[in-house]
Formats: sequence, C-alpha cells, structure tokens
Amino acid sequence: MTVVLNPYLSFPDGKAREAMEFYASVLGGELTVMTFGEMGTEGPLADQVMHGQLQTPGGLTLMGADAPPEMVQVTFGDNVSVSLSGGPDDAEQLRGWFAGLSEGGQVKQPLDAAPWGDEFGMFVDRFGISWLVNIAGQASS
Repeated sequence: MTVVLNPYLSFPDGKAREAMEFYASVLGGELTVMTFGEMGTEGPLADQVMHGQLQTPGGLTLMGADAPPEMVQVTFGDNVSVSLSGGPDDAEQLRGWFAGLSEGGQVKQPLDAAPWGDEFGMFVDRFGISWLVNIAGQASS
C-alpha cells in the first residue's frame, strides 16, 4: 500500500457537513459522512460530523469533521494551507476550483502570473480554510 498525506480539516459550530458538501460541489467526487450519532452519541452532537471524506475522480482526498469545543479547540491562522497544484494541462480545472472554492471567501492574492513563472493565487474560503493554487508554467523546450 502507498502512504498518502490527506488534509484533515476541523470545523467549529457544526459547519463540517456544509463545508464538505461545498467542497464536493466544487471539486466533484463522492462524499461520505459519519455522524457522532451513528457512533452512539446522543444529544446535540448526534447530527454533527464525526468523520467526512471526499474522494474526487482525480484522486484527491479531503477529510473533515466537526470540532465540538469540549473535544477540539479550533484556532484559525496562517500555519496551515491546503495546496492544489498542477501543470498546464490542469490549468482550466485549477482555475475553476480557485473561482469556486474562493466564492464567499476572501481572495488574498488573485490567481495571476508569479515571479517564478507559474500562475499562483491564495484565498481563505468561507469556512476559514486557507488555500494555495499553483499552475506550473509551460516547460521550456
């Protein structure tokens, strides 16, 4: 089995289902959700997401869960970003993802030509998650 690294996002205020459904609407793929209730929790947490996983057709995996304050303290900041990158053949898809995922969020740097020759942009989505998008420039012949 190959080892993989998957972003696992924590959401305060019961926003995980909304966030994961939003990501699925932009990135495509199959979203599976397991609630705390399905694992035996009763009360207000029962409907919240214990584990959500989005598998996209292109092989991306994004995981997320609600972070009840009594279990996890979520602190948003600039210490972690989700990065999407690809080459010229992926440019249209990456531009679409940038536009879709940044909708309702705050674009920190528009997707544009970067000094290193690629196309690059940054934003914080409407759920407080920081994203980086890089489209590699055409390889010189």
